[in-house]
This record gives sequence, C-alpha cells and structure tokens, in this order.
Amino acid sequence: MSIERHVLDNPALTSLTGPHAHFAERRGRVLRYPLDVSPWVGLPDEPDADDWADLAALAGPGADAPLPGFGGQVPDGWEITFALDGVQLVDDGIAAAPDAEAVRLTPGDVPEMLDLVERTQPGPFLPRTIELGTYLGIRRDGALVAMAGERLHPPGWTEISAVCTDPAFRGQGLATRLTLAVAHGIRERGETPFLHTAANNTHALRLYESLGFRLRRTTRFLSARVPRHVADEQAVGI
Repeated sequence: MSIERHVLDNPALTSLTGPHAHFAERRGRVLRYPLDVSPWVGLPDEPDADDWADLAALAGPGADAPLPGFGGQVPDGWEITFALDGVQLVDDGIAAAPDAEAVRLTPGDVPEMLDLVERTQPGPFLPRTIELGTYLGIRRDGALVAMAGERLHPPGWTEISAVCTDPAFRGQGLATRLTLAVAHGIRERGETPFLHTAANNTHALRLYESLGFRLRRTTRFLSARVPRHVADEQAVGI
C-alpha cells in the first residue's frame, strides 16, 4: 500500500506542478525554476535512473543541482557538494498582522534587495526571485534595512523566505514584524504560511516557535553535482 504524500513533503515539485507551473522548466518528470528565479529543482519522490538522466541533461555536466527535501541516495558519479539538516515549520496560530511601515517591494528595488541579501545571507535570492510572490521591506532614511517575502508555493501553502535585517538595525523586531505581515497576506488569500530554517539555527527556531509556528518535520538541504562525463547530446536543454 502506497503512503499518501503531503504537498509539503516535496515542496519544490508541488510548487512547480501547482501554482508555480508557469515557471517550470521540464525534462521528463524533473522540473526546475529558471536559474535567475530560484535554484530549486523538483525531483520525483522516488527518482529512477531515467529521472537522474533527465536532471543531468536539464542541469548540464558539472552543474550543481539543489534538491530541497531529498532524503535518498544520489547515483554513483554524482558528488554531494552541500548538505545541511533543516526543519520545516508551519503556522499553528501565529498572530499575523499587517505592518504600517512595511512597503511592497518591486523589481526596481531588486538591486537593494540583492545587496541586503549579500550582507545578511538569509538564503538564495536571485534577480527574478521577487516574481515568486509578495516581498515586503522596511526603509530607514530611504535605505532598505529589512525584508521578507514569499518563495515556494505548494497548493494551499506559501513559504516565507528571505527574512533578513541589516546588522545595524537588528534587535528592533523588524524581522518579526515583516514575518507577521507576510503571513497576514498569505492568510488573506486563504492559504497557510510555512517556512524552513537550518536545524542548528536555534535562535531562529526559538523566534519562529514564539510567533506561533510549530515544527512539522525535519528535512535536508542538499546539492549534488552532475557528473562531468554526461554526454553533450544529453544537455540540449528543455
């Protein structure tokens, strides 16, 4: 008897086959976002040899393929280049609320957003990541000092991501306010907020649990490098 999977168990795949299907680049059963939108790849729950071949062709020889939530073994010849234990948390009664100081960020704000991300390292944020959902920011003296937004979008759920604050403005509760404001917008659409963080980030875990998120499951952030000997004819694109 097969075990029914939850849409959050493989959130990149369920996003790319659901609300984010218009972003999907596909080869066989393997999907990914455009590389300037997000690095995430949607791999089937139990990939077979054909799926790994399709991923190799889609990514290209020697490329790194981020596989969020993948808990299996990579094939021979593939090199794991990054692995980090993580946790997935879901809304369990958070006090979501709009914030009067938060402003919606637009493509014109992307250079400042990229600069803030570079200085704070909240996770992947690329030139077109803003297209994945609503991003809110707080400015002080005209400068962007904190932001948070929406990333993965499985049916009925939206991930809160890129929560970061300029080091000079930490300790003022800006990240908390923006997290609650983004969650409010998600709730207003009738969806449920969730998020990911590193399992060893105890400060973030305490913060999110104090806001009303609860641990749903442990997961793994993994990236694997495509073997360089993949035949050129396999890497022809989509």
